[in-house]
Amino acid sequence: MTLPTPKILVVDDTAANLVAMRHLLADSGAAVYEASSGNAALALCLDHEFALILLDVNMPDMDGFEVAFLIGEDERLRDTPIIFVTAAYADDINRVRGYHFGAVDYIEKPVNDMILQSKVRVFLELYRARAQLKATLEELEERNMQLNVEIGERLRIEERIRHQATHDMLTGLPNRVLFHDRLQTAMQRVPRHGPELALALLDIDGFKAVNDNHGHPAGDALLKAIAHRLAHDVRANDTVARLGGDEFALIFEDVSDEPSLLHRCEEVCAMLAEPYPLEGSQGPFEARVSASIGLAVWQGQQQDDEALIQSADRALYQAKESGKNRCVMSA
Repeated sequence: MTLPTPKILVVDDTAANLVAMRHLLADSGAAVYEASSGNAALALCLDHEFALILLDVNMPDMDGFEVAFLIGEDERLRDTPIIFVTAAYADDINRVRGYHFGAVDYIEKPVNDMILQSKVRVFLELYRARAQLKATLEELEERNMQLNVEIGERLRIEERIRHQATHDMLTGLPNRVLFHDRLQTAMQRVPRHGPELALALLDIDGFKAVNDNHGHPAGDALLKAIAHRLAHDVRANDTVARLGGDEFALIFEDVSDEPSLLHRCEEVCAMLAEPYPLEGSQGPFEARVSASIGLAVWQGQQQDDEALIQSADRALYQAKESGKNRCVMSA
C-alpha cells in the first residue's frame, strides 16, 4: 500500500523566512508549499490536503489568527494541525488566543532548527499514521463490499439450487419432492372439524400424439402452457405440481363439500380442453388435448399421504378407463 507524500504549508509574508523554512524542511520527507499572505494560504488549502500548516502570526491584511479561524470554519480543513510561528511566544494572551483559533503548538522566532524539525517530524508521523489508518479502513471497506457481493451471489446460487431441487425445470411448478412436502403440511393444517383436504391427480389425454407428430419442443411448449393455466386457475392456498411427464397434481385445501369439489375439477377439465396455439416442427398448429382427473378426499388421521395418493390414482385410472376427459371421485 503506497501512501501519498505528506504536504506542509508555510505561510509567511517575509520572503527570507520562507527561504529559511524551505531549507529547514528540505529533508523532512514532505512536499513544502509556500504562501506569502493569508488569502494565498486559504486558496492553497482548498486545493491540497496538508499534514501541517506553519503559520506566521503577524501578517498584514489578514493575520495568522484570522487565517486559522477561517480554516477552522471549513469542515474539510478544521482538523489540519496548525503551528503558529511568532515572535510573541512569551505573550500568554496571544498564546491562549492562538489555541482558541485551533493552534496545536507554537514556535518562537527566531526559529530553532532542532525544535522546528523535531515538532514537524512528530506531526508528519501522526499524519502518516492517520493516512495509513484511513487507507486500511478504506481497504477493509472495499473488502467488506466485495464480501457482501460474494455473499449475496452465494445466497442467490443457494436459493437457485434449492429452487431447482424442489421445482420442475421445464414448467417451474413444484416437483414431486415439494409436492409430498406440501401434501404432508396441508394434512397437518386440516382442523379436526371443518373444511377438508382433497387431492387430484391429472393425466393429459392426447399429449403423446402432440409429442410424436409435432416434435418434443412442441410437447414441452404444451406442458408449459398447461402448467400456466393450472397455476393461474387454482386459489392461493392450493398447490399445483408436476409429478413427471404429462402427470400433474392438485392439492385442494378448505374443501367444503364433495359436489363443489367435483364441480371445480370439471371446470379444470374444461379449461385444459381449450385449444393451445403452438409452433411445431412443421409450423404453427393448434393442439387439442384433455385431462383425466382422479379425485380423493382425505379421510383424516387414519389415512396417510401415500394412501391418499393411491386412492386418487385409482380414481384417475377409472377416469381414463371410462373415456377420459372427465373427473372421477374415489369411492
